[in-house]
Amino acid sequence: MKTIVIYNSQTGFTERYAKWIAEAAGADCMALSEAKKRDLSTYEAIVFGGWACAGGINKLGWFKGNLDRWVGRKLIVFCVGASPMDSPDIAPALRRAFADSEWAKVKAFYCPGGLNYEKMSLSSRLMMKMFRKTLEAKKDKTAADREMIRMISASYDISDRKYIRPILECLRNYTAHRLNLQRNPTADRQLSTFPETPL
Repeated sequence: MKTIVIYNSQTGFTERYAKWIAEAAGADCMALSEAKKRDLSTYEAIVFGGWACAGGINKLGWFKGNLDRWVGRKLIVFCVGASPMDSPDIAPALRRAFADSEWAKVKAFYCPGGLNYEKMSLSSRLMMKMFRKTLEAKKDKTAADREMIRMISASYDISDRKYIRPILECLRNYTAHRLNLQRNPTADRQLSTFPETPL
């Protein structure tokens, strides 16, 4: 199955995951700026990765704007953020990223990355500084607040190849489904319309 992994990365974590996925899946891989210039019509599967920003996924609008054009393809989005995998905020944030009708067309996953203040834009650094000060100003800090303050006080890296496994499994399941359809054209042509793994 011809697959492309497209990414938009600010400090390198999303690019790293994109290259890991592409390497494991035997897919093409390119930055969004380059992908916008290409003809993507020959790809059977399109994977898009963006970084978490203010509760959303950076540049997701470009991907969503092409959903109707990519009907019949396997569409996957992965979001890379600074939160650890067990953060309770991840699932609600991903669910808000797509309308109910869009969930019928796409699968979404989260991959923990980290923070790299050295590569971060000035606006992003200022936003993180304001966020930290807001947490520090809270009178009744929870254990989660204190842990968050500790984590965002300096750069850190919690990325790991193991987090791409659900994405690769999703691609493999789609490939198997297509092979089954080739052998049995009357088989159900509707793939699951909800993410195969917990968000």
